[in-house]
Amino acid sequence: MAKLNENYEAMIVFSLKQGEEQVKSLVEKFKTLIEANGTLDNVDDWGKRKLAYDINYESEGYYVIYTFNCKPDFPAELDRVLKITDGVMRSMITVTVK
Repeated sequence: MAKLNENYEAMIVFSLKQGEEQVKSLVEKFKTLIEANGTLDNVDDWGKRKLAYDINYESEGYYVIYTFNCKPDFPAELDRVLKITDGVMRSMITVTVK
């Protein structure tokens, strides 16, 4: 029996080195990727925030939280794409319970 869709939350911290236009295009890129592979429930744009510690000599990052529903195999692919995308400083994908 195939596993049903699950609810996920992805928190992504984008680098501000390339400017806010680059950040906006990355936010839209991941929104489109999630919509193509599942159902996007919400995009919570936290904006620019100070980091707890410097990452790659940057003290600020742009935070976005995506809440979505998809099949269990997609988060691994999303994580792979996040890791190879320039401009993504940190990311975390978790299963949420509704």
